[in-house]
Amino acid sequence: QVQLVESGGGLVQPGGSLRLSCAASGSIFSINAMGWYRQAPGKQRELVARIVFGVATVYADSVKGRFTISRDNAKNTVYLQMNSLKPEDTAVYFCNAAAQAMGHYASSDYWGQGTQVTVSS
Repeated sequence: QVQLVESGGGLVQPGGSLRLSCAASGSIFSINAMGWYRQAPGKQRELVARIVFGVATVYADSVKGRFTISRDNAKNTVYLQMNSLKPEDTAVYFCNAAAQAMGHYASSDYWGQGTQVTVSS
């Protein structure tokens, strides 16, 4: 199986920055994509940013120009640098990986436990 551990959430003032990290571990055969989703109270979970390895990087329109997703292959880690944060960015942020575990014949979706990001003065 594949485990995802997120870190870096917290409380920040509007206009501030945070950097989220997500490390994948376990019996990993391959990782095809990693990304970040968020869910605010009373709302559906939505895509924030995602890297499809070797193919594309996509961002939600609401975060383009403010957030940057990056990866460290050697560490099986993906980062989300969030700048110019707004109160509407407040949500629980979840890491996601499309990965194939050892002994499995197909890729599956894996999720982290979530990390709270609160933007407030």
